[in-house]
Amino acid sequence: MAVLGNKKSKVSDEIPSSSMADIAFLLLIFFLVTTTFPKDKGLAILLPESESEVEVSQKNILHIIVTPTGAVNIRRGESQQEQTVRPDDVESIWRQDVAQNENLIAAVKTDPNAPYRFMIDVLDALQSAGAERISLQLLE
Repeated sequence: MAVLGNKKSKVSDEIPSSSMADIAFLLLIFFLVTTTFPKDKGLAILLPESESEVEVSQKNILHIIVTPTGAVNIRRGESQQEQTVRPDDVESIWRQDVAQNENLIAAVKTDPNAPYRFMIDVLDALQSAGAERISLQLLE
């Protein structure tokens, strides 16, 4: 009778990497399929339906001029007198003026060199005040 030698099987101390690419590929597909991206909301602006221009009396316009420094100049109607305020003050000014004239329109004029966030601050203040008639213009 022959004695078999004591053979010890060698246990590998390496991590099997032959299926690693398959697992990475499956994880990639899983995350691509299950990920949802939020849609950009942007500004909710209702554009006019009519293509004809309507003449508006200057007494019904509140001129809001956004400067490059972030200051806001307010001018009422045909008056050449301007009042310089912060964007936060636009809300209270709008509320006071619209209480006196329900047909008031906010004409927001932005300087081309003004950062976008200053115009957004003014639009947010007008929205908080409940303004529905807003004209956006570029200051010339």
